[in-house]
Amino acid sequence: MSKKKRFNDRPFAYHQEVELSITTLTNLGLGLGRVALDGPGTEPRWVVMVAFALPGERVRARIFRNHGNYSEADLVEVLAASPNRIEPKCALFGRCGGCQYQNLRYGEQLEWKRRQVAELLEHMAGIALEVSPVIGSPRPFSYRSKITPHFNGPRDDRELAIGFLKQGTRFEIVDVPRCEIATEPINLRLAEVRADIRRRASEGGFERGATLLFRDVGGAVTTSFDDRVTETVAAGPGQPLRLSFLARDFFQNNPFILPAFVSYVRDQARSSGARFLVDAYCGSGLFALASAGSFERVAGVEVSESSIVFARENAAANGIANASFLAGDAAAIFSGLDFPGAETAVVIDPPRKGCDEAFLRQLFEFKPRAVVYVSCDPATQMRDLKGFLAAGYKATAVQPFDLFPQTRHLECVITLVRLA
Repeated sequence: MSKKKRFNDRPFAYHQEVELSITTLTNLGLGLGRVALDGPGTEPRWVVMVAFALPGERVRARIFRNHGNYSEADLVEVLAASPNRIEPKCALFGRCGGCQYQNLRYGEQLEWKRRQVAELLEHMAGIALEVSPVIGSPRPFSYRSKITPHFNGPRDDRELAIGFLKQGTRFEIVDVPRCEIATEPINLRLAEVRADIRRRASEGGFERGATLLFRDVGGAVTTSFDDRVTETVAAGPGQPLRLSFLARDFFQNNPFILPAFVSYVRDQARSSGARFLVDAYCGSGLFALASAGSFERVAGVEVSESSIVFARENAAANGIANASFLAGDAAAIFSGLDFPGAETAVVIDPPRKGCDEAFLRQLFEFKPRAVVYVSCDPATQMRDLKGFLAAGYKATAVQPFDLFPQTRHLECVITLVRLA
């Protein structure tokens, strides 16, 4: 058995308390301030990150980890509060790791998210480009249409905790009887399932833990990963799309902001003047089908063959005849296309880790006229952006969308145009 890693006690002892002023928020949603290490009167240089502390506040914090050039600490007391601090709606805020910003006014959440994108753009990609104000969610709460609570295997006689990871831990579960960012139909179904899980656990029905799924589609909640569901999306004036997919599949989880989000992506691709559109990472066809009316032909490319089956079915179900979908080989993603790159716009919406080198190499070889890059992680997006700049592309617009109110997460759309 390996020994427990010894605490690094420099520059602070374990659980030593410090006072500091919070000056900014990191892109992980942590308050950041600096403290002096050399006594009173010296310049504060050492960075301390404090969860749930807000810019403009003076706080007392308890150190729990020292790194090579910064420390992490828990918030003990707010000595001087920010005027933007509010009472969290959820009683579990600060313990549950799901939300970071319930104590911050929603307008300020949007402004800080905009600043964070601008800072990443400048420092990671070396671009000084204006970042548009974040487009907020019509619902700051009760917006999330899919949640995946967990529970660990039953232990002793303690009541089974069913919920999400505790803030700052990797395995401990906080019991969550109600999630304030989930839709009301999900919360009603959550109460029923929790009662059933606990009953079955008390009867010895579980030897190990599990992950649950709740997906709300138009007020009907499914709890089966393998259920086929159909989401109706308002993709533009007079254009509702009905898209089917498996409940476990990826699909944007804030249906209330989705119409504005999808319309923006389509309009940015269309503004390039391209005749054709490729939706890479197309999933069940959301962007391709929502954009089909704006292009001569559109094509979706996806390495998941099951997603391609749904995308083709969705095209037929919506009467869209100028869309085709290809199950692309990861090593030859664009090989099945007959679109000329100079007349094509490409929409990419990769997973949180961003684009891999093989995909980017093939994309740059295809030489599309424009790329609309959608990302749920601006940090990996900015990393990839450097490759676009080196390949002869110019960023022309940066538009964040707040698909995840009360959390540090957001979607960012960057429009890139190939230079002549």
